[in-house]
Amino acid sequence: MRTLTMLCAGLLLAGASYGHEGGPELECEEIKQKIRYIQSKMRSGYTRSQGEKMEADLRRLRALRKKAC
Repeated sequence: MRTLTMLCAGLLLAGASYGHEGGPELECEEIKQKIRYIQSKMRSGYTRSQGEKMEADLRRLRALRKKAC
């Protein structure tokens, strides 16, 4: 059991260390993909609270894109 716990913790830490090793181009592309994903969700319909959250997420991502790209 302890081995399994250590393995899981190691995998979680290893995944966290990858981050944006690909440089600014990869970070920029990830931001653009997130924006496209939210926009596609918005085209399929949403409630008022969902729309407000998605708009806030889009504003945040667009600000990040402006800095990163």
